[in-house]
Amino acid sequence: MTDQTPEATQLFLTAAMPCPYLPGHMERKLFTHLSGRRASALHHVLSDNGFRRSQNLIYRPACEGCNACQSVRIVAGEFAASGRFRRVLRNNADLSISVRPTTATAEQYDLFKRYLESRHAGGGMTQMSYQDYEYMVEDTPVQSVLVEYRLRDHPDEPLVAVALTDVMPDGLSMVYSFYDPDLAHRSLGTFLILDHIAQVRSAGLRYVYLGYWVKDSPKMAYKAQYRPLEVQRGHAGWVRVED
Repeated sequence: MTDQTPEATQLFLTAAMPCPYLPGHMERKLFTHLSGRRASALHHVLSDNGFRRSQNLIYRPACEGCNACQSVRIVAGEFAASGRFRRVLRNNADLSISVRPTTATAEQYDLFKRYLESRHAGGGMTQMSYQDYEYMVEDTPVQSVLVEYRLRDHPDEPLVAVALTDVMPDGLSMVYSFYDPDLAHRSLGTFLILDHIAQVRSAGLRYVYLGYWVKDSPKMAYKAQYRPLEVQRGHAGWVRVED
């Protein structure tokens, strides 16, 4: 078993590929593997410096001449829900929430496929098999959980949303989430973030990590709605986003 430390970590750089967020731009990523009994400590150190986990890899954009991708986190203890957010919470008050081990199920995979085919048609993830999904969920060297959301008042309590979440020393990091595309009126994507804020506050922690925010990308615009929001600025550390 590798005994990995931040000082001894070897970083790698990917080849340039088209950027999925900014047309005409190319992206490269700096990455390393997470392994060994110190994987969680390395995960936290690198996350605090703007890296993001994907399975047993942790990466950060390293694009030439561009720093548009910025890691962001919500300061959960200071978050105050707006009227729209309060409506989302009311509209989903009938959901049951359970935190489970990272074990893939066919029910989750069926929902995952429906979500991708509706929201990300033509994307590379739509080709993922059940084994690919299982690998995405279960191949984690750090403390992770699956948060399941179900319709409590329905006879079968159908699964309507899932969040794959990493448990950090100072909060929760939302790795990937998906939900029933036929329930758009519930704003489930928003509700999952609001619920993670509530979970962080209940646990006496501080942050909800949302991954990367690209200010000029419509796909990422929603993240700026959650205030206070902090952005990782390299040597300057975490800096609060001003209105």
